[in-house]
Amino acid sequence: MMHFADSLTFSGRKVVAAWAALPFPALPGSSLPDILSAHQQDVPWKLLSSWREQKVSCCFAQSVVLRGICKERPASCPGQPRSPLHSWESPEQVLQQYFHTQFPGAFSTSHVLQQPCDTRPPFPQFFSPLLTRRGFLLDKAQGFSSAGVESMPVLAALQSSPGLRSLLSGLCRDLRARNLRRWSSFFTAGVEQDDFQEALEELKTLAQCYETGFGADGSEDEADSD
Repeated sequence: MMHFADSLTFSGRKVVAAWAALPFPALPGSSLPDILSAHQQDVPWKLLSSWREQKVSCCFAQSVVLRGICKERPASCPGQPRSPLHSWESPEQVLQQYFHTQFPGAFSTSHVLQQPCDTRPPFPQFFSPLLTRRGFLLDKAQGFSSAGVESMPVLAALQSSPGLRSLLSGLCRDLRARNLRRWSSFFTAGVEQDDFQEALEELKTLAQCYETGFGADGSEDEADSD
């Protein structure tokens, strides 16, 4: 995973954020262009990493894997208006065009696997009754339990984005606010005060590597005023 993250980082950056859609919001019989066309304003996957921002409007690089959306290209749902995404032949091309629209200028890689994610026990059975046994979304609940979900389409992504600056800056700020002299065991374990301060400075420098210079990454780091 460390080497994979390295392939998505450059210019001093070392951290990527994890995103996922579990399940990927697909209706029975809909094609990938249909699904993504319905999410032009916001991407259909959610942040797993612990920072407050839940929407990213730009990124530096990302790698995305989509499972469980058939490689064959089914017809669009009746009444669904066609979009530019429908002009592409393969799911990989559709994803790349979608990323080009959502994150212009970003380095993006995508992989599409036909096999869905297996969700039979011992996988946790926490699914909504609005899912079919194959993990597709329905308008109303079916007569069987959510425990009957056997598989589902899933999207997972790793992304290097300007929003990581706020996460790293917040971590640095929280560590500076701690009075470590009250925790003698912290330093008796072998950590030196100078090493700790050096690590804080490295963390601050790492956060600054995610600046864009266009104000998209939030306000100035409050830790700078410490």
